Amino acid sequence: MDSLALLLRISLRNLFSSFLNIIIGLIILAGTLFFVVGGSLVKSMDEAMSRSIIGSVAGHIQVYAADSVDKPALFNSYDPPDLAAIPDFAKVKAPLMTLPNVRMVVPMGVSSALVAYGNTVDQGLERLRACYRPPVKGQPKPTREQVESLKQHVRQMVTVIQGDLAKLSVVAAKGAVDPADLRNLDKAGSDAFWNGFDADPLGHLEFLENKIASLVPDADQIFLGYVGTDLDAFKQGFDRLEIVDGTAVPTGERGLLLAKYQYENQFKLKVANRLDQIREAIHEKGKRIDKDPDLKELVKQNRTQTREIVLQLDPLSSAKAVAILQAATGSKEKDLAPLLAAFLDTNDANFEERYQVFYKQLGPMLELYRLKPGETLTIKAYTKSGFLQAINIKVYGTFQFKGLEKSGLAGALSLMDLMSFRDLYGYVTPERVAETKALEKASGTKFVARDDAEAALFGGGDAVAEGHETRIDDKALLAQAGAAAAAKAAETGYTQQQLDNGVAIEAAVILKDPAKLDQALKDIEALSTQRQLGIHALDWQKAAGNIGQFVLVVKAILFFATFIIFIVALVIINNAVVMATLQRVREIGTLRAIGAQRGFVLAMVLTETVVLGLVFGTVGALLGSGLVGWMGHVGIPAGNEFLYFFFSGPRLYPSVSAGSLVGAFFVVLVVTCVSALYPALMATRISPIQAMASED
Repeated sequence: MDSLALLLRISLRNLFSSFLNIIIGLIILAGTLFFVVGGSLVKSMDEAMSRSIIGSVAGHIQVYAADSVDKPALFNSYDPPDLAAIPDFAKVKAPLMTLPNVRMVVPMGVSSALVAYGNTVDQGLERLRACYRPPVKGQPKPTREQVESLKQHVRQMVTVIQGDLAKLSVVAAKGAVDPADLRNLDKAGSDAFWNGFDADPLGHLEFLENKIASLVPDADQIFLGYVGTDLDAFKQGFDRLEIVDGTAVPTGERGLLLAKYQYENQFKLKVANRLDQIREAIHEKGKRIDKDPDLKELVKQNRTQTREIVLQLDPLSSAKAVAILQAATGSKEKDLAPLLAAFLDTNDANFEERYQVFYKQLGPMLELYRLKPGETLTIKAYTKSGFLQAINIKVYGTFQFKGLEKSGLAGALSLMDLMSFRDLYGYVTPERVAETKALEKASGTKFVARDDAEAALFGGGDAVAEGHETRIDDKALLAQAGAAAAAKAAETGYTQQQLDNGVAIEAAVILKDPAKLDQALKDIEALSTQRQLGIHALDWQKAAGNIGQFVLVVKAILFFATFIIFIVALVIINNAVVMATLQRVREIGTLRAIGAQRGFVLAMVLTETVVLGLVFGTVGALLGSGLVGWMGHVGIPAGNEFLYFFFSGPRLYPSVSAGSLVGAFFVVLVVTCVSALYPALMATRISPIQAMASED
């Protein structure tokens, strides 16, 4: 004990006795500070990302069919993994719910579709066509004034397109404008065409749709990623979900909830969406239009892409818009298109004022969203077997996850009821079975097994009936199809038993105690083996695919950087201690002369280096903790949507990690001990004679 106290006094006395000691200490301080700050940031990011992934779609654990080719990758809806189906979800759900740590099991499947949307002319023509359809029960019949207003609107669209093509034919190369298009526009804009419209409205609409609408190239293909799930269970299991527009899908009804982020970026008027992006960048990120190239590009796009707004406005609305724009720009221009271009040529000085004018005065006259809650969306997707399947589904509203409102990753997937998902994915549902049997009965056909098909076709007998020519009654078939579609649309409900006793692609498991996740994974695997459930389980990080591995990559980079830093530090400290030892030859020789043993000298050098490391390491740890604490108070802003998701919000608020502090001190001890070992051994070989000789 006395020897240890003596060694500590010597170490503290020599702590700042040499410039080399200060250099060694600063290296240790910097390394420790880096380790504490980096480790705390990575741990905080890991926790934030887990909240984002677990709270948005993954749950704590994902279970999937054991015979799947791939593993779940929930955020790869554009290229979904090849997962086998869980044939009967109920047979998996019931056993899983017996596990003590399982709170909920939510069925799901991730897929994607392309939703084709017509251009502005198509949408106007569809509204006009609806006026000539038989009235829907419970909805008022359009008045004559409403019909005439729509006709005038479509006619103005034709006039706008005529003007655009006339300008193009002047400046473009010869042959760039098809003369047939000009003739069709002249016909569609003539008084004779519109005077005879009511005599044959469907024929006139067909002409406009086939010959005129195609001249406006602003139709969209919208990529729609979606999760098919038990919507009620999903809302209970993922409590960060909140409805923004419209309502939740009623229990037992088919329907779709669009992700708010997706809704704003893909279904909103493009000019309005770009104005929102500019405003957010100015107000929340402190950017300026005159200094940011991205904002300049958004302003340019708004200035040059005004046709969508021009085509939306009927003659009366156009006159109102011209008056509003003249007042906002101080211009006497009477043409709507150049007025809009001038109005949307915004800068830092006038942007906020014009943003308010757009939404308060122009917005009420425009269709800001091409789809509204309560309307029906047609979704087409390729089934598991490769053919195209389409469904009409009602959009009840939009949703977002609290704290992830502006995350593209969290807002990439909409929510669909599992029954509709099964239809799109190509799995047999009770409705499809009933429909198939009805068709078989009506057509007089019979089922023939594949193995018996050749004998049935070529072996004689009455297995295959002789075909005969029959005249097709188009009108009767269309009426029947319409009645069948109406009946099917009215029977959209389903029971909880139908939902559970069917196909699921995977399922999210919500735990009661997330800290016991590893044990829960083992319990699920053991249960699957015991009950022959045919499922495997993945934790949230692996189930998120490449997104979930991001923090692992960051950790690997941090540890590699730390390893490099401390290897360099080890070499530098080793050389510095060797030099310091050589400078103390006389002192060490004197100690040996008065009776100090080699072991004491060895312990002295090691103790001095370790104390040096601990003192400066402690300072580094305190500085690192203070820096992390400051960052935890002010927050680290998410510079882009990617970081927004990983920070689980607009800012990351890190906290000091106890593991980082312990790890930092452990690394300091190892590095200082290893780096001081050779100099310490070298010091034990110094003899009093060498010391006196060096003095001479």
